[in-house]
Amino acid sequence: MIEVLFFAELREKVDSGKIPMDAAGKSVKELKEMLVAKYELKTLDNVMIAVNEEYTTENTILADDDVVAFIPPVSGG
Repeated sequence: MIEVLFFAELREKVDSGKIPMDAAGKSVKELKEMLVAKYELKTLDNVMIAVNEEYTTENTILADDDVVAFIPPVSGG
């Protein structure tokens, strides 16, 4: 199992800040596709991705006990 963390509007759409997912052996891209389908998210194309607190790409293969964070763009003033 991996733990998926959501921030900002993603947290609101999923209705949780973190969820467990059975995605070991899958790429981050595959995980994103699973989440878009399961939670009816429009897209996760513009988010930053971190695995175990290090920014990464969609090609990263996930392992048991990884923590994946999806961080949407933030604006402010």
